[in-house]
Amino acid sequence: MSPELAHFDDGFIVMGYFVIGAFFMRFWRRTRDFLFMAFGLAFWLMALNQIIDSISHIPPTDQSPTYLLRLAAFLLIIFAIWRKNKYRSGPPGKI
Repeated sequence: MSPELAHFDDGFIVMGYFVIGAFFMRFWRRTRDFLFMAFGLAFWLMALNQIIDSISHIPPTDQSPTYLLRLAAFLLIIFAIWRKNKYRSGPPGKI
C-alpha cells in the first residue's frame, strides 16, 4: 500500500472514531449516564492512538507504548460496564 493511501485510510479511521465518540457524548448529555461518557472518551482515546501511529512514523515493532492509549480505552469501557451492572442490580435474592 502506498504511503498516501495509508494516510488516507488513517484519516477515515480517525474520523470514524471521532464521530462515534461524539455520538456517545450526545447521548451522555441527554441522559448523564456514565456509560455513554466512557464510551465516548474511549473512542476519542482510540482516535488519538491512531493519530499518533500515523503521524509519528515509528516502525511497527516499536509502537508498543502507543498502544497504552488503546489499553486505557478498553479498560475504561470495562470499568463503565462493570459500574453500570453493579448499580443497576437490586438487593441480593431479588429477581
